[in-house]
Amino acid sequence: MTPEQIAAGRERWQQRFDAARRRDADFTTLSGVEVAPVYGPKPGESYDGFERIGWPGEFPFTRGLHATGNRGRLWTIRQFAGFGNAVQTNERYRMLLAEGGGGLSVAFDMPTLMGRDSDDPRALGEVGHCGVAVDSAADMELLFADIPLGEVTTSMTISGPAVPVFCMYLVAAERQGVDVTSLNGTLQTDIFKEYIAQKEWLFPPEPHLRLIGDLMEHCAQNIPAYKPISVSGYHIREAGSTAAQELAFTLADGFAYVELGLSRGLDVDTFAPGLSFFFDAHIDFFEEIAKFRAARRIWARWMRDVYGAQTEKAQWLRFHTQTAGVSLTAQQPDNNVVRTTIEALAAVLGGTNSLHTNALDEVLALPSQKAAQIALRTQQVIAEETGVVNVADPLGGSWYVEQLTDELEAQAEAIFATVLAMGDEASAFPMTSGILRGIEDGWFTAEIAEAAFTYQVAVEKGEKKVVGVNTLTGGVDTPLEILRVSSEVEAEQVRELLTRKQSRDERVVEARLVDLVEVARGQGNTIEPMLAAIRAEATLGEVCGVLRELWGSYTEPPRF
Repeated sequence: MTPEQIAAGRERWQQRFDAARRRDADFTTLSGVEVAPVYGPKPGESYDGFERIGWPGEFPFTRGLHATGNRGRLWTIRQFAGFGNAVQTNERYRMLLAEGGGGLSVAFDMPTLMGRDSDDPRALGEVGHCGVAVDSAADMELLFADIPLGEVTTSMTISGPAVPVFCMYLVAAERQGVDVTSLNGTLQTDIFKEYIAQKEWLFPPEPHLRLIGDLMEHCAQNIPAYKPISVSGYHIREAGSTAAQELAFTLADGFAYVELGLSRGLDVDTFAPGLSFFFDAHIDFFEEIAKFRAARRIWARWMRDVYGAQTEKAQWLRFHTQTAGVSLTAQQPDNNVVRTTIEALAAVLGGTNSLHTNALDEVLALPSQKAAQIALRTQQVIAEETGVVNVADPLGGSWYVEQLTDELEAQAEAIFATVLAMGDEASAFPMTSGILRGIEDGWFTAEIAEAAFTYQVAVEKGEKKVVGVNTLTGGVDTPLEILRVSSEVEAEQVRELLTRKQSRDERVVEARLVDLVEVARGQGNTIEPMLAAIRAEATLGEVCGVLRELWGSYTEPPRF
């Protein structure tokens, strides 16, 4: 790129920066040196390939979505939390908000994640243990009691039964008196990653995609600020993938959801801003930063050149990050604070839009209140004390970071080509076709398994060092006081569920479930009849149960 082109780009950036809102803060170093809001080539310098790096807030958004970076606004501190029953989790939410958290992220227990009620025989021993138990809209009301849903953004990490859970959220907001059309937040909903990595599906792929398409239509028409899909690479990485696989599989899934929206006749510039992403921040500091930068660049280019998105917002890749749970160790657990801090810093330098930091004891149990507070303070120290928020993309132009960004982009493009080749060349939606074939053939699972095996062998041979595990194992660990969920939580939840069922009008519930099945059997949108069933106090297990009877369940193909 010529000096004149670079100068023109800087001028465009300056105009955007001057027009944007900025934080009132001290933008100097600890020693008082003034820090510029962005850095780039010196005036008069040429830079070969600078168009791939560019300026913050400008296509291809390698350096961030906004010209101001974190000078405009900081990322949202969104701590993932949920345990026991709705009342217990509500207390944790109010603590996090009071301590400076900027948004909420709901962790559900296993029965809820699988669309089962707490009194289901398959739920025995699991209620409230890996997250909060939610059986009906009444639980959702308790979960957000004294938390104004019209003022707080909420993320919900659930995919298989995401749509009925979202309907419960809408009903809880209605009962608070909130205008649901103004709600803002994110629902995970990403069913592809369930088949690829996490394995928490309810139905075969096609019915799940039907529900997701219905949700996309409903939100585009009625709740424009809400993001109905958060495409998740986190669980793919936690299952053992490489950074390039996480990047490529996640974006490929995202492209398939774009194709789903197009198949519904939705305008890409209208619905694409409702897609968001969820990435893992692992321990390889610079590789993670490069991954995030490559993700924005790839997404913007594909959205513009392949799917025809014209507006910048439709080309933006917005993402939440969680530090790597799989990097935490039970041995010497205090080291996990260090790991989480490094991973969080990588996410910030990579331009994350929101962030969850894991607690040091999460490898053993759900976080204790003290550990959760340390995790929250980790983000706040990065934001308030380190100075990394003073400059947009401070590592932009680093030879190492730019080379890693290019390398991860190239690896991702090679994986896209493989996925497309697996599908039907004549399909109007080629990425979707390739992903479905890859799921059916077990290709994604096999790729992740091979990567996980390779890494584990390296750890066991000592080629990859893990402090406290295969090196520097000396010292004495002080036992941690971990959070334990009493068995009484399950008993109480089941009793409360029975009371609610006895107090509702069973005839109305049954009628609303019949209405839902009739719409699901046809071609109509399922959201309104599902909302009607939830308002009548139909439970999650009942809603998912009638749909399971209609659509059947799914069995993963064996792969050896």
